[in-house]
Amino acid sequence: MNAVNPSPALSVLDLVPVRSGQSTAQAIASSLELVRLADRLGLARYWFAEHHNMPAVAASTPPVMIAAAAAQTERIHLGSGGVMLPNHAPLVVAEQFAALEALAPGRIDLGIGRAPGSDPVITALLRSSGPTADVERFPQHVQDVMALLQRDGATIRLTSGETYPVRATPAAEGTPTVWLLGSSDYSARLAAELGLPYVFAHHFAGPGLQQALTLYRDGYRPSEEHPEPRTFVTANVVVAATQEEADERALPQLRSMARLRTGKPMGPLETVEEAKAAPLDTLGEQAVADMRARWIIGTPEAAADELARLAAAHGTGEVMAVPVASSYAGEDLTTTPGRTRTLELLAGALAAR
Repeated sequence: MNAVNPSPALSVLDLVPVRSGQSTAQAIASSLELVRLADRLGLARYWFAEHHNMPAVAASTPPVMIAAAAAQTERIHLGSGGVMLPNHAPLVVAEQFAALEALAPGRIDLGIGRAPGSDPVITALLRSSGPTADVERFPQHVQDVMALLQRDGATIRLTSGETYPVRATPAAEGTPTVWLLGSSDYSARLAAELGLPYVFAHHFAGPGLQQALTLYRDGYRPSEEHPEPRTFVTANVVVAATQEEADERALPQLRSMARLRTGKPMGPLETVEEAKAAPLDTLGEQAVADMRARWIIGTPEAAADELARLAAAHGTGEVMAVPVASSYAGEDLTTTPGRTRTLELLAGALAAR
């Protein structure tokens, strides 16, 4: 064990990427293969994101993916990274995660975010076609979800003045761990005020991590469930046997993010060969260079050392890796070899430090 920067615990955030020529069913099959591997490797937790109407992302319904993963794993914590609460009614979220807690007792994390998880058109569609929560009442709705998840549920007051008991599940024996997620100071302050665990989205937000963690820790109000502040760091990670392979497997995801940030049309994730064959414009290339400087892309030992330094720099004992390694043409569409090797090699290197 490295005495200067000890190895952090390793977790995973999965967006369920969809690559060129791959169906949604194949993409989900490859992610379920990955969560089974994470369970075997002894990783700490595995979270699924919520994004909508994105050709390269199949993670739109975290509760569904968590339920599927729970049926195929034994010990790893499973959760949402996160449920975008303004898209959903608080009672629905509480009921879904109470059911998940009953399916996998003691293993469920409910990560809650305030962002819409898509573009303004899809956000409007979500909020016009089903039960949702007013984004301006986000703090109240977080507390509503927490109250509804308790064993005794919550009590509401009707317009008649009478009270009425509401429970997310009839006979709860436990409750999921609620986390607040964010990419700005807002969620850091709210998590501190409510005494909740907090995660800053360092994997895509980058700047602002240290400021958010300082605000969170300095303003933290201890709660019964969480007497101390609790957090970890997220990072985009690609690990391969050689630096050349790691660079190649990182390229499609870097290019996809560059297109998103420069307003270019999106499509399924390219293969490595497709990415190498189609140069980006100058603006896109600059976006790739800027992002690459913040991602962890390399050989196992180098990546493990960099993750350990990142965790130590921000005072955390856990890192949640977003395994963004892409595929070569010809690799099995129902598997995810680049992401599989990233987790295998990284877990081994962290254990060997």
